[in-house]
Amino acid sequence: MAYYRQLGSIPPKRHTQHRTPEGGLYYEELMGEEGFSSDSSLLYHRGIPSAVVNAVPWELPDQSTVPNHPLLPRHLKLHELFADQEWKSADVVGSRRLVLGNGDVRISYVAAGAPSELYRNGLGDECVYVESGSGTVETVFGSIEVGQGDYVIIPRATTHRWVPAGDEPLRAYCIEANSHITPAKRYLSKYGQLLEHAPYCERDFRGPVGPLVVDAPGDAAGDAAGDVDVLVKHRGPNGVSGTRYTVPHHPFDVVGWDGYLYPYAFNIRDFEPITGRVHQPPPAHQVFEGNGFVICNFVPRKVDYHPLSIPVPYYHANVDSDEVMFYCGGDYAARKGSGIGQGSISLHPGGHTHGPQPGAYERSIGVEFFDELAVMVDTFRPLELGEGGRAGEDGNYAWTWAGRGPGR
Repeated sequence: MAYYRQLGSIPPKRHTQHRTPEGGLYYEELMGEEGFSSDSSLLYHRGIPSAVVNAVPWELPDQSTVPNHPLLPRHLKLHELFADQEWKSADVVGSRRLVLGNGDVRISYVAAGAPSELYRNGLGDECVYVESGSGTVETVFGSIEVGQGDYVIIPRATTHRWVPAGDEPLRAYCIEANSHITPAKRYLSKYGQLLEHAPYCERDFRGPVGPLVVDAPGDAAGDAAGDVDVLVKHRGPNGVSGTRYTVPHHPFDVVGWDGYLYPYAFNIRDFEPITGRVHQPPPAHQVFEGNGFVICNFVPRKVDYHPLSIPVPYYHANVDSDEVMFYCGGDYAARKGSGIGQGSISLHPGGHTHGPQPGAYERSIGVEFFDELAVMVDTFRPLELGEGGRAGEDGNYAWTWAGRGPGR
């Protein structure tokens, strides 16, 4: 996100000596994108940030996928993936269950009650949507308090961990890119400022507070003086692999940083919907984008006010994309009668025409306001079903428009 921030202690000029109170040197780290040619930040560490004392494989949760074949629209029930009290021992990193994925993006879901281990994703940025619950994301840049409705954007290779709070699960919808995730380019000036027509602005973003420096045993994620493990997701022979590093000091040793690259949170309630006299297409709802996919959201809003308008979406065939809708609040008018509810995903693949359920088209006439909340991911390569998607599928959804299934 091209918006300058500064936190903690930094020297007056970059790439110059920055000394500790005892006279030693802090270690400067450049964390940057696209080979020194894009956004970056400079972080000042107490210890050498590249120091590693051991490395062993980290066995990731099941990352296998199977094609959507035969080609069908599908309904996936994510709340069924973490039943009863299972969430209490689950964490946001190690307990994710892969729902859908392709070569550009992986979508996982988790309900968590336990702190995660320290983690960084070396494959790409993450956009984690907090469906419910609350907690803290602790990072090398500082801490971000998060709660229901927050998008949390975590740049590639940012060391962090998730710490849920309270007695309820932190439910997280995790969108992992093989690229960077940014605001839609059409919202930005050539210098990176959000423009007047954008549905949000820089004031809506919450950056880290801190810095978060681990000084003693028990602080934050562990002991500053001893060895600490860090989980790293990275490229591998099957596309995605994991390594468990052991480092000789806690990674949360940054006394200050500045730059344009850092994690931040944005709450869906701060998205200002773009409406019109007739139905607005999905790009009007866009929030972020990555290589090969976009992220949109549908929020409570006034709907079409032409006297002859039909407020629910028209039937449509997105010939170049798969559409994934995560229903996370409100009452989604176009899907009544389909079995879809809070915590559901609908997958509408390219090659299949989709739209409102029977009766919704007519019922929407004269409606002035939609009270709905949903996060949509459109991909430009076909999505395959992950282990979590297969486990949570409702096999009746494809036949709901016709009212009958095979052999009936």
